[in-house]
Amino acid sequence: MIITIANREFKSLFLSPLAWSILGILQFIFAFLFLSQVESFVAYQAKLAEIQSAPGITDVIITPLFANAGVILLLVIPLLTMRLICEERRNKTLTLLLSAPLSNRDIILGKYLGVLGLLLLIISLITLMPLSLIIGTQLDWGKFFSSILALICLVAAFASVGLYMSCIAPHPTIAALGSFGLLLLLWILNASASLQAQTSELFEYMSILKHFQSLQTGLINTTDLSYFILFTATFLLLSIRRLDNDRLQK
Repeated sequence: MIITIANREFKSLFLSPLAWSILGILQFIFAFLFLSQVESFVAYQAKLAEIQSAPGITDVIITPLFANAGVILLLVIPLLTMRLICEERRNKTLTLLLSAPLSNRDIILGKYLGVLGLLLLIISLITLMPLSLIIGTQLDWGKFFSSILALICLVAAFASVGLYMSCIAPHPTIAALGSFGLLLLLWILNASASLQAQTSELFEYMSILKHFQSLQTGLINTTDLSYFILFTATFLLLSIRRLDNDRLQK
């Protein structure tokens, strides 16, 4: 049933112009950023060749591309997740879902996997651009795959927050704004402490940006992976509990 709901949700995203518009706009933006980084690398290639242990093409082009993708998707994902549950509630179709022989876990995980499928498609399209560089150069495959893993973990966490906000918000716009506000807070959580040369271990661990950047370096450790797993699982459980309250009220 989870797969059935996920397929339905994934296909429904493409029935509206929103998903197509987002895919087209994102590809244009990412292509522009990618080509700009390539142009900068070509311009400074001669100077980089004279520097000992200079950054390679992976550090100059690929890592910044995925880092910029994380920032852009922070803005986009709330738009994709805001209607998941909120729109069902407004259209009175949530009652049909809750009265069907489906568990709340099936509904939440199905909708989550549906939107995650679209996000994985976006990441796949981003990945194709750096892969074109293997024709004329050599990539650092470790950093390349770690950047992909970091972005997958990041969008999975973003989608879980967006789904939860869609469960508790009365209107899709409020859900989008709530998701963006919470994600932005977690993104810049440790920034103020860093500017003041002070480090809060709690804020440092809660900062989603710190764990994302740590994975991007190629040093994959259990601390960062467990953070994203626990983060995503927490918001999915909160979404299930919220749906439990809706079912009890029905």
